[in-house]
Amino acid sequence: MTRTAHVDITGMSCANCSQTVSSALESLDGVTEASANFATDEATVEYDPETVSLAAVYDAIRDAGYEPVSDTRTIGISGMSCANCAQTNREALESVPGVVAADVNYATDEAQIEYNPNDTSLDALYDAIADAGYEPIREAEGDEPDAREVARTEEIERQRNLVLFGAVLSAPLLAMLVEHFFFPELLPDAVFGVGLGWVMFALATPVQVVLGREFYENAYTAVVRNRTANMDVLIALGSSTAYVYSVVALLGLLPNAGLYFDTAALILVFITLGNYLEARSKGQASSALRELLEMEADTATRVREDGSEEEISVDDIEVGDRLKVRPGEKVPTDGVVVDGESAVDESMVTGESVPVSKEPGDEVIGSTINENGVLDVEATKVGSETAIQQIVERVKEAQSRQPEIQNVADRVSSVFVPVVILNALFWATVWYAAPGALADLVQSIPVWGLVGGGPGAVGVFEFAVVVFASAVLIACPCALGLATPAATMVGTTIGAKHGVLFKGGDVLERVEGVDTVVFDKTGTLTTGEMSLTDVVALDRTAADGGAVAQGDTGADTESSEEFVLRMAASAERGSEHPLADAIVQGARDRGVELTDPVDFENAPGRGVRATVDGREVLVGNRGFLDENGVDTDPGRRELERLESEGKTAMLVAVSGDLVGLVADADTVKDTAKRAVSELRERGTDVWMLTGDNERTARAVAEDVGIDPANVRAGVLPDEKASAVEDIQQSGNAMMVGDGVNDAPALAAASVGTAIGSGTDVAIEAADVTLMRDDPLDVVRAVRISEGTLAKIRQNLFWALGYNTAMIPLASIGLLQPVLAAGAMALSSVSVLSNSLLFRTYTPDHDYRLLGWLRP
Repeated sequence: MTRTAHVDITGMSCANCSQTVSSALESLDGVTEASANFATDEATVEYDPETVSLAAVYDAIRDAGYEPVSDTRTIGISGMSCANCAQTNREALESVPGVVAADVNYATDEAQIEYNPNDTSLDALYDAIADAGYEPIREAEGDEPDAREVARTEEIERQRNLVLFGAVLSAPLLAMLVEHFFFPELLPDAVFGVGLGWVMFALATPVQVVLGREFYENAYTAVVRNRTANMDVLIALGSSTAYVYSVVALLGLLPNAGLYFDTAALILVFITLGNYLEARSKGQASSALRELLEMEADTATRVREDGSEEEISVDDIEVGDRLKVRPGEKVPTDGVVVDGESAVDESMVTGESVPVSKEPGDEVIGSTINENGVLDVEATKVGSETAIQQIVERVKEAQSRQPEIQNVADRVSSVFVPVVILNALFWATVWYAAPGALADLVQSIPVWGLVGGGPGAVGVFEFAVVVFASAVLIACPCALGLATPAATMVGTTIGAKHGVLFKGGDVLERVEGVDTVVFDKTGTLTTGEMSLTDVVALDRTAADGGAVAQGDTGADTESSEEFVLRMAASAERGSEHPLADAIVQGARDRGVELTDPVDFENAPGRGVRATVDGREVLVGNRGFLDENGVDTDPGRRELERLESEGKTAMLVAVSGDLVGLVADADTVKDTAKRAVSELRERGTDVWMLTGDNERTARAVAEDVGIDPANVRAGVLPDEKASAVEDIQQSGNAMMVGDGVNDAPALAAASVGTAIGSGTDVAIEAADVTLMRDDPLDVVRAVRISEGTLAKIRQNLFWALGYNTAMIPLASIGLLQPVLAAGAMALSSVSVLSNSLLFRTYTPDHDYRLLGWLRP
């Protein structure tokens, strides 16, 4: 049966575009018909969902160079008990017509869904979750954090109340169990004239009904409705086996059979206690995001046009509002300082511990704290556009995208429960069929004795039942399912606290595998704040044609520095490049009067051409001027001198003749050398890419410690992506940059990393965003990645090691069902606790097995 999707598309500019989209869609196997309409910016696609997915349709549109419109929504889900539940919800959501992709995270109890708003709705998504047997947290727009927090709190309280109820009724059963093992002579035959067996039945039955109800319902939903098996199936099998066997024995239908009411009740109590501790741990793991949101200001002081002030809610701030921020107050929203000077504590957003000085023209971040002076701030971003909201959304997205290692765990979990049940049935049958031989074999192993003394002491059938219950209860797929998302959740939160934002758990995994880091130069290793350092005028009448630098005569003649600077700066006024800005600002600082250029042309990475005072002016590198017929030999000596000093020198030609040179200099960031050094100590190869000239690039590389052989200079913007691809042919490269020109290279690298103060285009193309202008944060990103993956491997080791060791013990009759249930509950709690220990880690040092130990 085919489906029809109606996809809105942005980026189409003509009928040819719509034809391109149609052709791309029709080339997909499973698409029976596709048409794109340029007039309506919409594509209609008829496709077979069994052959091609809506995600593939969206990818085809993107690959064609256009952007299909979709919405993304995060929905909280109650009732998930293991990774299999998350898988069931994912499949249910992806089966909804209009859903592009769905990721369900068991650790956060959330689903992140990308969907086509034309073909589905939130209600349809909620219904899909409900139909799968789980409870979606239905939220009104804007109520998301509160609704989810309320649901999480209610779940913790519900689990706590169940534990208390079960504990009260099970305490006498536990006392009887202890007496049975250690003081059997003290165990009475009756209590107040009622047989002990019926007393145990009276205590265990309410526990079975109240605590067991959700496990039985969830198991039924999993098996009957979803055709799968999850942890609830194992619990229901183990507990009901002990309870039903005991009821049958109590009724006298099994002669000389023992009673296991205590086991049936304690199984449910221990598992529910584990669920309660797990719910609390999940809440602690996600608390960092709530703490970030709680740091937002509630009110702001708005300055009216007449100069009067009014207090308003932060929600009422609009872009362009002028806000007054007094000492000790929080900056209410992102903005720019228009008046006043102060120091602002930005540690809660960027991780920068030292307050940052702010003056007119500087940007400020919402939720940061004004330290001392009064600031007047003009709001530039409000609501969901603010930095702190973007950080929270970025971390949520990261937590929903899991590393590849999680896919392995999910595949194991999907077959784990059926295998466990088959294993339990096999060993129960073997014990029933050959109890004597198997008991002799097991008792020859130098370990503790068989449960209850073995089949000879408790009966063959009874012992087989005990083995079955223990074998299904000891296996815990929830620990396996929590191992990766719990660690990823903590790792991405650590990154956010220290100004390092990962796009997803998969990015965390890729960062660990990086063996080469490629730095852009300007704005990444250097401050990017260029300043004019040199103006050189050439004596064009020199007899030998050599480059003769002249002093500033003060007259605006063609052999004066003033003339060279005036012509260069006037031509560069049409450019937005940092080098051009430095030349223009340097001319103004020197009092040079500039004119507006006409016929301005920009050759990216090479130079500019413009008409100034009726004369053609060229400013750029040697190749640019040579191509335009200018003899650059007279300036060669001065050019080499300036470049050897680490300056970016540009030749200036007027009316086809070389008249001089101007040079800008950029300062290397304080931490650049340390960052390069620490990367190289880790065995990471470090490169530098720049559009600057070879001599300047090598001077900067030498300053920061990069091998000159690893420098690629004169790389044009459209060549950077190819350069990165060449570098990473033998490994995985991380590209670090900050500008629009770096965006293609960031996308081409295995991991693209954008300096947070860079352009929005660069940040969008990047996998990792560094909130500070600090190259050392590249090292911190690597450390966080390595620490998170180490924690994931620890968790998987404990989860898999636990099952590997305990399932055989239960299978050969060496483990009590009650102990198996307790160990099962403890396994998932231990995985979460191990992940929570990681929260104390700071990426100023490499992570160690015990996070608090520093190297």
